[in-house]
Amino acid sequence: MSDADIKIVNLHARCEEKAILKGVNLTINQGEVHALMGPNGSGKSTLSNVIMGHPSYEVTEGEIWIKGQNIVEMEPDERARLGIFLAFQYPVAIPGVTVAKFLKSSTDATLGEKKKSATEFLKELRENMKFLEMNEAFLNRFLNDGFSGGEKKRMEILQMLMLKPCFAVMDETDSGLDIDALQVVSKGVNKLTGPEFSLLVITHYERILKHIKPDHLHVLIDGKIVMTGGPELVKELEEKGYDWIRQEFGQEVLV
Repeated sequence: MSDADIKIVNLHARCEEKAILKGVNLTINQGEVHALMGPNGSGKSTLSNVIMGHPSYEVTEGEIWIKGQNIVEMEPDERARLGIFLAFQYPVAIPGVTVAKFLKSSTDATLGEKKKSATEFLKELRENMKFLEMNEAFLNRFLNDGFSGGEKKRMEILQMLMLKPCFAVMDETDSGLDIDALQVVSKGVNKLTGPEFSLLVITHYERILKHIKPDHLHVLIDGKIVMTGGPELVKELEEKGYDWIRQEFGQEVLV
């Protein structure tokens, strides 16, 4: 495994004594885009939270390898400095902290000694905001406080553009977006795609995958990845749902 690959091995996790992930295996090579779909309650959001190190979730077995390191015991801030990013399904508001201060503190913390001057930072920030069609007035607003759903999702992508992670997970970032906002969000993500960036898109819908093209699609049911295919699998899921997978393959993991 190269040091830029992401490899999840036999991952089991629980929350409040309830087992949710029951042996997830997933490999994402450098520069690849993977999509993850599955019915409600299958463990998709749990997987994203476990990757980022949410303290409410306990890993009971398995490993998560990123950049040659098993991150299971790392704190969330350590994972962020390693280059891992999570775009939340429901971004929280932080009253009292402006967007500009939040982004400057975040980028400084992840870049360490390589942090940019205030002038360099503001120049890049304004360029990215223009690219995402965001008004610069947002810089002085409190993070996500009073933001619409679409504004919150654009803010997640702005963070991603500023932090430049090596691996990002998008947890249903497309939920609640109209088509215009979806196109802008997708444009921001596609700006990052390339050999130094890997992405896992968690979604219920085909529409975002028309804008962010996955190399592989995985189906998660009852805490396990039970099927993997190419982009053509998306349309089949849209048309047929998940019952046919349960009937045809049960809960066995396909290799």
